[in-house]
Formats: sequence, C-alpha cells, structure tokens
Amino acid sequence: MPISPTGNRDLIRAINSTLVLNTVRTLGPISRTEIAQRTGLSAATITGISAELIEKDLIFEKATGDSSGGRRPILLDLNPRGGFVIGLKLTEDHITAALTDLRAVVVAKQTFPLTGKSVEEGVAALCGAVTSLAAAHQVPAGRLLGVGVGLAGVVNAETGVLRHSPIIGWNNVPLASRMQASLSVPVYVDNDVNTFTLTEKWFGVGQKVENFLVVTIGRGVGMGIVVNGQLYRGGRGGAGELGHTVVSPDGPLCGCGKHGCLETFVADPAMLRDARLAFEQGRLERLPATTRELAEMAEQGSPAAQSILAAAGEILGRSLANLINIFNPTLVVISGEGVGAGDFFFNAMRQQVQLHSMDGLASDAEIKIDVWEDDAWARGAAGLVLHGIFESPIYREQAG
Repeated sequence: MPISPTGNRDLIRAINSTLVLNTVRTLGPISRTEIAQRTGLSAATITGISAELIEKDLIFEKATGDSSGGRRPILLDLNPRGGFVIGLKLTEDHITAALTDLRAVVVAKQTFPLTGKSVEEGVAALCGAVTSLAAAHQVPAGRLLGVGVGLAGVVNAETGVLRHSPIIGWNNVPLASRMQASLSVPVYVDNDVNTFTLTEKWFGVGQKVENFLVVTIGRGVGMGIVVNGQLYRGGRGGAGELGHTVVSPDGPLCGCGKHGCLETFVADPAMLRDARLAFEQGRLERLPATTRELAEMAEQGSPAAQSILAAAGEILGRSLANLINIFNPTLVVISGEGVGAGDFFFNAMRQQVQLHSMDGLASDAEIKIDVWEDDAWARGAAGLVLHGIFESPIYREQAG
C-alpha cells in the first residue's frame, strides 16, 4: 500500500526531529543556527522541532554562546535526566538491573534473584525488577521511557520474541509483548551481545566507527556486528554466534549439543576445564577458581597456566583473523568477563591475528581490549532502549 502524503510528511518530520536530537546529543551545547548549518534544515524547521524536544524534556536551553557581533546565541544541549531507561540482563539464576539516563550513565543498579525457571516466573521476576528499581529511585511518572532486556540466545529483535535460549531453556517466548502488557512502557529484547554493541555504537568506542565488531568472551563467546553504521542481526536475529563456529568436529561437547565449537576451547569454562586437568596431572600447584586467578598464576611463572592461556588465545586469534578477512573492520572490540585472562592470552591472540589475516587487513583493524565493568550487560540492555530513541525512523521503516 503506498504511503499517503500525510504519512510522508509525518515520516519526514520524525526523521528531521531525530536528526536534530542526535546533532544536539553529539555536538551540544550548540546553537540553533549551527544546527541548521550542519543539518541543512531551515531555521523555521529547527525552531519548531527544538521547541517540541524542549517540551518533551529531551533537550534544554543553557548558557549563551560566544557572540560574533550582535545578540549571543542560546545553546541547546541534551537533557540527560529528561528521561530514564532500565536495562535488564537475564541469566539462569539472577537478573542484573541498571537505571540509566539518556547518555547511558548508570544512575543505579541492583541484582535480583531468579528463583523460578518457568516463563511465567521469569516474566514476573523481570517486571518486578523494573518496578522495584524505579520505585527505589523515585523515577517520576512518565519519565521511564522504556525497558531493555538482554540475554544469551537467538532473539527476533523486531518482534521481541525470544526464539531460543540454551541457558534458561526458553523457546518462542513473546517476551517483549508480555512484559509490555504488565509494565505499560515500551520493552525491547535482544541478544545480550547486540545490546552491548549498540551501547558501544551510541555512547562508547564505536561512536564514530562505521564498521566494527564486538567480541565478548566469558562464560561463552559472542559477537556483535556493525556494518555501515548499522547493527547487523541476520535474517531472523541469529547473526553473531561466533562461539558456535566449529574449530574441531572431534572437540569437546558444547552446550549447544555440537562438538568442537569455539567456546569449548576459549571460553572461561574451557580454560578452567584445562586447568583442572593440569591440576590433576600435577602440572598446576593449585586449582584456580577463575580465569583471572589462572592469569595471576601465569604471571607468577607457572608454565602450565601460561600454556593453557596461550593455547586458548591462539585459537581465538585465528578466529579473529577469519573475521578480519571476511568483514575488514576498522575496529575489533574484545570485552566481557573474560578480559581478565591477561597478557599470555592476549599476546598469543594478537600474534595469530597478524599471522593469519591477509596482508593489509590486519593493519586496517585496531584491536581494543575493553575494560569490563559489573554493570556492563545491564547498561547494554538499557542502550537498546536508547537506540530506539535516537535511531532515525528511516531505518525503522526499512526494517519493517
């Protein structure tokens, strides 16, 4: 069905409004005149849109700027406390919740237990976490702009349906609609690595990068893909399952039911499995509880610990080289709980990237090890809502 002229006008108005909002977000404080110059929109359009955004408390007027002769311009800036969002990271036994402002700054965070594993119990726990966190920090009525949920698994982000999550065992759950019916605010659901990638794109190291990858290591291995400035999710939300690319068909059994997946060699449980074997064989003097502890043992001179970390790093490095050869990214971000694996792991990884990437492509890609914070997953889920606020409607039209 063709779009009506009224529909066209509404879409153009929404696109222009988002353009102004993002210009203020990235360049503010900024004058209306400079916004017009940078966007190509007319002064009248800027005036009307800025008035609407001020009324919504998304932007505000602040101290006047320098004058080039005549009246000093009034500057516009993003109002970070004009609204709030809540991000939830769902695991098999708890929910991490983060309340953030419009710049993805964490205002408050809290962890809630997940005692029941059924869908009904899980939805109730997620909604309860939102209600509790918002009430505890007195979020004004109407200022909670949305809720984002990130979890491991295959998610159709457009419909908010969790297609499959091996960690909690849910399949084909319309999670967004069920939560939205209870909370009466927009709810967005996506794979947790995608939510984290969106936050890097909007507020982190990927802000000015058009093509980059985010690889997370920890309990598993995940990947977020940004191509031409847009998150790539694949046909139905399953893109980025790097951890389940096959390294060796005869390798260890993976949680997905297959053998020899990448994460059975490089994820935290894999390295701790190898450490347990080394301990049982007498090659390690004690059994580490975490990969960070294993890294400390390596730094203290343990040959077995060094060997375990280096072997895992080499395998990850070869997989990264394959990604660089396929995507030619300008940035690869390595993050997740597993970044504490240390120099023996990452030095081996970098060596293999250089060895197996095509000439010239490795030098195109900066590899950045991102310091991990406890609230990163929940902040990433909050970024899913902020992405919905700041994304141009043109992309939403195309997606639909």
